[in-house]
Amino acid sequence: MNTTQLFNFNGTTCVKMNAGGYEALVAYEIGANVIRLRNNKDGVEFFRFSHSNTADDIRQSAEVWGLPTLYLPNRFADGRLRTSDAVYQLPVNEKAPYNNHIHGFLHKRPHELVEHNADSNCAWVKTRYVYDERDEFFRYLPVSFVAEYTFTLSEHGLEQNITFINTSDKVLPMSLASHTTINSPFVDGADEADIRLTVPIGMRCVLNSRCLPTGAVDQLTMYDLEYRNGTKCPVLQVCDNDMYTAETGELDGQRFYGVTAEDTKSGKKLCYEVSEEYRFWIIWNDRGFNHYFCPEPMTAMIDAPNLDMPAEATGYREIKPGGKFETHQRFFSK
Repeated sequence: MNTTQLFNFNGTTCVKMNAGGYEALVAYEIGANVIRLRNNKDGVEFFRFSHSNTADDIRQSAEVWGLPTLYLPNRFADGRLRTSDAVYQLPVNEKAPYNNHIHGFLHKRPHELVEHNADSNCAWVKTRYVYDERDEFFRYLPVSFVAEYTFTLSEHGLEQNITFINTSDKVLPMSLASHTTINSPFVDGADEADIRLTVPIGMRCVLNSRCLPTGAVDQLTMYDLEYRNGTKCPVLQVCDNDMYTAETGELDGQRFYGVTAEDTKSGKKLCYEVSEEYRFWIIWNDRGFNHYFCPEPMTAMIDAPNLDMPAEATGYREIKPGGKFETHQRFFSK
């Protein structure tokens, strides 16, 4: 039977969802983070998760647990954010030598629980965050919006739909990313060394010493091609902000826009599909030996609004007053 219920997880109220052999915990009080997703039938633990984590543990490092959604994601040089109708100064929260603003605020905010329910097909959770002058970040970015998340769990896995609605009279800068933390190993009892990650990539985006794009792109090296051909072990070695343009791959002979990770010993796969608004991938693994890795889909390049490049190349968008922006992603195992 598919169900949803309120559940206290070590100090934070979550919605526990069960459907189609999957279970999920949506911590709507911590950025609507999916702090756990598991396929009990296949023994697949999708995201970095710990039973002993307190709510404060997660809040203090919200980027590296579960499925945190970032707005504004990644880095803005010197905290500067330039739109077509304003220039904003964000707090510089990444120390020297980087001196950037990093990761925004939305993944730490308590979201409103709008609805949770289930029927014979699926279970679902809807959350909302209203960003306005009541948010302490508003003094840096005075552009109001509403963010609405819908999570649907079924035999097809976990789907996440995100909608941003611009409720201000100015353009809303739009760059969105998921700092997706994949558990390593993700199959119960498996060996990390048996994981292979496939990322359909196009070109490598060159970053400087501050982890900001130079505007240049490189042809793929043998190191990079391991992502494309599915031979990359994404742990037990350092993957440090490997940034690429996204391309379409295949899964079981069908078009697939996303990444897959396989436990080569069992043949079990973790599949991560995203909508085509996500134009770039960054791969990061926290030095490689902390039992997780992050294939991060981004709708726009790092520092996109500040780059002297066309929006067609950077993925940067602006949402007009009253306008909407929507993305979609799905997780499932095979």
